[in-house]
Amino acid sequence: MPIDSIALRDAVMQRIRAFFRKHGFTEVETPIRLKIPCMELHIDAEPSSDHFLRTSPEIFHKQLLAAGHGKIFELGKCFRRGEVGPLHNPEYTMLEWYRANADYMDVLADTKALIQSVAEVRDLGFQGGEDWKILAVSEAFLEFAGWNPVGSYAEDRFDMDLVEKVEPALKQMGGPVVLIDYPVEAAALSRRNPDNPLVAERWELYIDGIEIANAYSELTDPVEQRRRFEICAEQRKVLGKETYPIDEAFIRALEKMPPSGGIALGVDRLLMLMAGADSLDAVLPFR
Repeated sequence: MPIDSIALRDAVMQRIRAFFRKHGFTEVETPIRLKIPCMELHIDAEPSSDHFLRTSPEIFHKQLLAAGHGKIFELGKCFRRGEVGPLHNPEYTMLEWYRANADYMDVLADTKALIQSVAEVRDLGFQGGEDWKILAVSEAFLEFAGWNPVGSYAEDRFDMDLVEKVEPALKQMGGPVVLIDYPVEAAALSRRNPDNPLVAERWELYIDGIEIANAYSELTDPVEQRRRFEICAEQRKVLGKETYPIDEAFIRALEKMPPSGGIALGVDRLLMLMAGADSLDAVLPFR
């Protein structure tokens, strides 16, 4: 591994922390081992004795929002069982941040400013937010896959066409592309768009075709969140996957949580792009 990737990671971590301090965020640390992982359909938690390693700090961040902490961020390790490949590693560095009284568009503005700041460490070929393309999921699928998943969602078809048709097209577009407004069935932790209940307020950021970040207007309805977890548990059973209990502390926190926007950004993938590499091997020295 080139030695300058160590210096690159250090410079980027410093730039990230400086950005959030400048904008009034509080850095937090939340548990890495937890009794109940957040349940998502295709994400499997790594066991750790009688606990699990976190796949995300999200459930703790939302409890902090409910307790009155309005602007928070965390840089730390997360884990996903069985995810290995050029763009995946079972242990990875995640950046998550949340804003109270905000939505996914406020978080998009944060993200543009953050990437612009980080890109000053090493030129990514773009910097200003004006270079970013915004593409609705329905528009992207109609153009590149020939159908609209909003209102006619089919999970297997959606996942396959996203990987085989839509993402390659985003790579051809180059630079940052925001894929926005997902079918509600594909956004278990985000709120519905009040003007179109078939759509969830979720977006994903792709840079040169590589998925970098996933953002939501957060779901704060405890009844709806419980229902979605129950549906997810049944779907995991059908797939032969382990199911997890519902975290009741998390559900109770939603009752007090203000409207919020949040995001998870993969730091290792961002570093890989900044290093001009096509595999995480270039930025993970002990892989």
